[in-house]
Amino acid sequence: MEMTHEESGGAGVLRLAGEIDLHASPALRSELQARAAKKEPCLLIDFRNVAYIDSSGLATLIEYVRETGEFGGKLALFGLQKKVRTIFELVRLNELFVIEESEESALAKLAEK
Repeated sequence: MEMTHEESGGAGVLRLAGEIDLHASPALRSELQARAAKKEPCLLIDFRNVAYIDSSGLATLIEYVRETGEFGGKLALFGLQKKVRTIFELVRLNELFVIEESEESALAKLAEK
C-alpha cells in the first residue's frame, strides 16, 4: 500500500493505493495516529486506488474515528470501488463513515456536519 498526504480545500487528504490488509494496516494506523495527534479537524481518505480492504483495515479506520471523536475530528471516505464499498456495506460501516463518490462531495458533506 502507498500513502500520500496533502492539504486541499481546508482539509487533509490521505491518498491510498493498493490493498489495505494485515500487512499494510500498521502503516495506515501510524499515519492516522499522527493525524489524530495533530488534531487534524477534517480528513478525507481517497480510496480510488484501493482494490481491497480487510478487517484489520476496517478496525484501523474505526480506531481513528474513536480517537478523533475526543476533539470533534471529522472523517470522510471517497472514491470507493464497488468491491471495497460492498465490504463497508456488508458490515454496515457505511452507517458510521461518511462515504461519497468524489473529493468535492466528501468535503461538502463534512462541511454540513
